[in-house]
Amino acid sequence: MRWASAIAEPSEAGENNLSALFSDCCAQVNKELQNPPDLALVFVSAQFSSEFHEIPDLAREYLGARTLIGCSAGGVIGAGVEVEQQPAVAICAANLPGVEINSFHIRDEDLPDLDSPQSKWEEVVGTTAERTPAFVLLPDPFSFRIDVLAQGLDFAFPQCVKLGGLASGAHRVGMNGLFLNNRVYRSGVVGVALSGDLKVDTIVAQGCRPVGWPLRVTRCDRNFLFELDGKPAVQALYEVLEAMSDKEQKLAQHALMLGVVMDEFKDHFDAGDFLIRNILGLEPNTGALLVGESLRNERTIQFHVRDADTSAEDLRALLKQYCDSQSDPVAGALLFSCLGRGHTLYGIRNHDSHCFREYLGGSVPLSGFFCSGEIGPVGGTTFLHGYTSSFGLFRPK
Repeated sequence: MRWASAIAEPSEAGENNLSALFSDCCAQVNKELQNPPDLALVFVSAQFSSEFHEIPDLAREYLGARTLIGCSAGGVIGAGVEVEQQPAVAICAANLPGVEINSFHIRDEDLPDLDSPQSKWEEVVGTTAERTPAFVLLPDPFSFRIDVLAQGLDFAFPQCVKLGGLASGAHRVGMNGLFLNNRVYRSGVVGVALSGDLKVDTIVAQGCRPVGWPLRVTRCDRNFLFELDGKPAVQALYEVLEAMSDKEQKLAQHALMLGVVMDEFKDHFDAGDFLIRNILGLEPNTGALLVGESLRNERTIQFHVRDADTSAEDLRALLKQYCDSQSDPVAGALLFSCLGRGHTLYGIRNHDSHCFREYLGGSVPLSGFFCSGEIGPVGGTTFLHGYTSSFGLFRPK
């Protein structure tokens, strides 16, 4: 198994047109691989929207990948470099001996119902659960119900990794681009199912840290949280706020989140044990908190805060934990990072990529893009996240 990652931007390629950048990127990849890739992932800045139709021909001419998927992006990541809100192309390509690749495009109207049998979901993605495939998913956020796809794939492929990111850079339906082999789509989802001699690990860095103490949900109705530990939810929140440090109170004014414990059998909860969701508001008549997740009674939650320092600490801790637990080398990696991270959050360029290289080494090819939402597992369940960096790490079984 061999992976390669490349990026091209006008300052390096010398020309500000898609063909020149694509050619430069492919030359870098071909030099590393030396053979036509079995799989290529292409991420193209949204500034080239009017030229997306050229990508299949450019890929055939310069790359010759057996399977190609990709999408438009508000920022692209390749070879340890992150280019945000500027014209650029990033390509990740791999030779994958012993790996079966099934590619697919699904329209929203093609999605099976959530009560459909497993076979319907296997049919729509072109593979079976017994092959234990890993999925890379690139949906359009304006035209596709990614929550339905995530739930359906978790049902039909319960032991399989699903990761990816929502195409970005556009502000309305029909403006993003999704690339699949010789076609360009403006809606739906493109993806691949990879099975065989391949292991995919995931790291989902949600960029938050818990504050206060764990609390039990004692009354809720879907997204409305009425009581915690038998107290009105707003009262429980005020008690946590009063116990915070001055710095934490300042963060809570604009970056207070809710963490939902994913494994209730644990005795102690760390940052990675929570699914992070937004607190959307306060319902004035009842004092209930409106949160971005459907809750259930008896679940454990804890309030969280987010800032650049917290996000960096969370990412480093998860990368270190992964490196400490794995001895086999990683052949290649994908990074799906929120548009709200990067320079916007940290004030510097290449932050998450540099952290990755610090722990995994500079020889591991890393590619990806800045997304309108990130897909990755928490506690064995696949979720759509925000403000997250979702990594996929690929190696032979």
